[in-house]
Amino acid sequence: MIVIPAIDLKNGKCVRLAQGDFQRATIYSENPVEIAEQWRAQGAQRIHIVDLDGSLAGSPRNRAVILEIVKAIPIPIELGGGIRDMKTIEFYLQQGVQWVILGTAALKNEAFVRDACLQFSGRIIVGIDAQDGLVAVQGWTEKTSEPAVAVARRYEDHGLAAIVYTDIQRDGMETGVNVEATRILAEAVSIPIIASGGVACMSDIEQVLDLEPFGVMGVIVGKALYTGGLSLEAAIDRAKR
Repeated sequence: MIVIPAIDLKNGKCVRLAQGDFQRATIYSENPVEIAEQWRAQGAQRIHIVDLDGSLAGSPRNRAVILEIVKAIPIPIELGGGIRDMKTIEFYLQQGVQWVILGTAALKNEAFVRDACLQFSGRIIVGIDAQDGLVAVQGWTEKTSEPAVAVARRYEDHGLAAIVYTDIQRDGMETGVNVEATRILAEAVSIPIIASGGVACMSDIEQVLDLEPFGVMGVIVGKALYTGGLSLEAAIDRAKR
């Protein structure tokens, strides 16, 4: 299993939101490239980047700083936020992004996601963000009645690289991973799952490690790294063992 540090971008700055609320954003750095360098130096095998402004707008809003990070950091980047057409996918992949994450599109435009999987095999990740097991889209501002498991099952056998599963209520709260919901999703599909939301300390890493046999291949860590609640180096070392 791999531990993936997160960089969330708002107005070109590195921030963390509480439960996906754009009104509850804490700025942790004015220099996201410097943060990415820090995670690389601490042993990160990949970095998770989200264009928060793009997720609301429906198109990229932090493109310049994203490309700066890609050029500066010689490790794979997975990128989400406002990626909703083939042109944007192609642009980012050509610029060196390893995987693009499709979130809102996964619910609202299944044909587009399937076409993207065919055209860019192994380079597409679907992001499923859920509250009480139901999917939310448009930067988490729009709740739906679609169960996360049902959405995930639509994309079996389409060549997805992974599904990032985020529990919105726990994201940015350091209250622990929703282990049960993550396990249920992992058992429901054969697609590799990346857990996200709520990691606070090493015991959370341990709990996600227990899900590896069910198909959980990674865990994203955000706020705990910025507050010092978790050491990235220690978490990576534990995951490797």
